[in-house]
Amino acid sequence: MTTTQHASTKQDILDYLLKQGEGTAQELADTFEISPQATRRHLKDLEDMGLIEFKSVQTGMGRPNHVYQLSRLGRDRYPHRYGEFTISFLDTLMETVGEEQVTEILQKQWQRKALEYRQKIGQGTIKERINNLVNIRQVEGYMAELHIVKRSQEPEQFVLAEHNCAISDVAVSFPNICGHELEMFSAILPDCIVERTHWINNGEHSCGYLIKSK
Repeated sequence: MTTTQHASTKQDILDYLLKQGEGTAQELADTFEISPQATRRHLKDLEDMGLIEFKSVQTGMGRPNHVYQLSRLGRDRYPHRYGEFTISFLDTLMETVGEEQVTEILQKQWQRKALEYRQKIGQGTIKERINNLVNIRQVEGYMAELHIVKRSQEPEQFVLAEHNCAISDVAVSFPNICGHELEMFSAILPDCIVERTHWINNGEHSCGYLIKSK
């Protein structure tokens, strides 16, 4: 295997852990069709680089299993479009005009963003509009995916999963931003009910939203 292939496999492993939240060496070996020995070498390299970490899980009488996940440094490799300046600016704004005013400003910003999204996703079916929304969020660095939930005798439901938060640094300092994000999705899809199912700020590996028609 060439150096380029080695780098590609390591990136594939990082992408997998970002999407799935965690994984064992065997799961990774099966997914990428490489030997367990080669997988463990890649994992050791990534661990030495500080990009992943593991916890030991006892699943029987044998040796405990190592379950791997991204470290904070590993997550930071993925795109973040807002940084320290935004946090500093919001802190200064909070000191200057107060929390209530900042909350109102953020709410207006999400309302403006919702209008922009609605214009971009068009007037198609719910599925078409959500697909368009997923594509936009991918470009913005959220590593978004769409999953369809099919239940008998019920309309289709959709789960919008975002495995990377492009504003994670800001959300840590100002978690109410995520509340406005939920409001934003509801405004983008006014004929749908949108519910949060997962939240990175709660320690989960992704943000998730269940979307169903009203």
